[in-house]
Amino acid sequence: MKKILSLIGIAILTFQSHASDEKIVPSSIKKVTVYSQGAQIYRSASYSVSKGVTEVILEGVSPRIDPKSLQVKATGNVIILDSKYSIFYPKPEETPLEGLPLQVRKDIRFLEDSLKNMGFDIQDIQDEIDVLVATKNILANNGAIRGQGKVNDSIALLKEAVDYYMVKMMEVNKKLSRLNKRKQEKVTEQKGMQKRLNDLKNWQQNANLNPKDKGPLHRITITLKANEYAKGKFDVSYLVSSAGWVPMYDLRSEINSGQVNLNYKAQVYQNTGIDWENVRLSISTNNPYHNKTKPTLHPWYVDYNRYQQYNAVSESRDRGRSELKKKSESYNYNAPATGAMSMEDAEAITADQFVQVVEHMISAEFRIDLPYSIESNNEQHMVLVKNVDLDADYKYYSVPKYDQAAYLVAQITKLDELQLVPAKANIFFDGSYVGETYLDPTTMDDTLQLSLGKDPNIIVKRTLLKHECKDKIVGTKKERTFAYSIEAKSLKSSSIELVIQDQIPITQNTEIEITAEDLGKGKLDERTGIVTWRFNLKPKAKKDIQFGYKVKHDKDQNVPLS
Repeated sequence: MKKILSLIGIAILTFQSHASDEKIVPSSIKKVTVYSQGAQIYRSASYSVSKGVTEVILEGVSPRIDPKSLQVKATGNVIILDSKYSIFYPKPEETPLEGLPLQVRKDIRFLEDSLKNMGFDIQDIQDEIDVLVATKNILANNGAIRGQGKVNDSIALLKEAVDYYMVKMMEVNKKLSRLNKRKQEKVTEQKGMQKRLNDLKNWQQNANLNPKDKGPLHRITITLKANEYAKGKFDVSYLVSSAGWVPMYDLRSEINSGQVNLNYKAQVYQNTGIDWENVRLSISTNNPYHNKTKPTLHPWYVDYNRYQQYNAVSESRDRGRSELKKKSESYNYNAPATGAMSMEDAEAITADQFVQVVEHMISAEFRIDLPYSIESNNEQHMVLVKNVDLDADYKYYSVPKYDQAAYLVAQITKLDELQLVPAKANIFFDGSYVGETYLDPTTMDDTLQLSLGKDPNIIVKRTLLKHECKDKIVGTKKERTFAYSIEAKSLKSSSIELVIQDQIPITQNTEIEITAEDLGKGKLDERTGIVTWRFNLKPKAKKDIQFGYKVKHDKDQNVPLS
């Protein structure tokens, strides 16, 4: 007997040592790192546990969590046995009848009794309807009515049967009509009473007096083992989707300052199901959802196959078109502005002064030392990442072959040090909105050419010198000469640096000879045929440039040069 009692005691102690308690503790979001797609949530909580195994539960977790990304750290004299994400479905809490006001309770009981009696009344009516429907079926299927039996031999019997059928069927139909009407009235009244009863039973919910009713609860459960009473803190982090940020730039320039002000902004959005209230934000250029596996080359076998060759040519052509499209987009200055932000007070402290840049091996992170509150509604919130003044070199550019005007261009260098990402940029010059461009550091040269628009005080004119243009035949060749004049005039009150570009044709046909003539101080790029003149233009002064070229080709061939 003693041995049995000892075994029972050991079993009880063993069960108690392995049984775990559940404990729900409050937690809050302290920090969020927002990626270009997704966000890393950092949540913290305090705990205290008794000796043994305890399951500590953190609620308020986003339903957009990626469970694979869950990480848990804890302080205190405990061992973390397990951590997991789960969804808990609480049972709906019923409001006890005793908790309702007296009049509401009386109305509920009255309606419940009335509905019970109403159900009996409807059933009585339905029983009468069933009997009458059966009677109709008997009348309709009677042999005399259907012309079966001896009735066929007697006109009198047939007439009597038909008269009887008509009288009885009319009587049954009238009764059925009255009963169906009564039933419909009863059913309508029953539905009204049932709705009223439901409203009364939901009285507390409708009056917002029962806040305990909850939907699915998203939880993180952390299993701890302690050899004695312990307390400490949790640091929990996990990745969520339905969040991110969109970059946007403002470029403000003033020619007198010799600088361009760059506002680097992040438009942060989130729809994670949980509001971020007074959290510290970090903006990261990383995207955790991009492929992180390096590509691997395999042997490349080739053979005759016209279809594959065609595909290779098509892919190469498509890549060329894609690169050309990107370059053309980077020079789009006339699109409408979106999300422009003005800094009204130059002496005020700007948010970028609270940003610390942390460079990682494959990304950059901007830690913002200011609290932000961002609701889970997918709306964009502007966060200032960086505000910096960049040295700029201002020049005027003109291509009179296409546009007889001069454009002011700010040349900006050292943009690679700012950890920029491709995005649209709003351009402001001397306080006025100029247009929109696209900054793409992945394809940008060392210098960003920022066009600020036309200057009406600089006039450039290109003229074909017809009296110097001539064609002549030399043996089997035709020789054609072209000459142009470019006149630049400044109406400004200060000296400017002007760059003018034109071109001569180029060819890959060895039978066509092209020779540049009278370029003056212009520099010719032999590969592209572009000629560039650079000079300073004094106030109210003008500059004349003349250049030309000669083309020699087979006299029987046509070479379009217009």
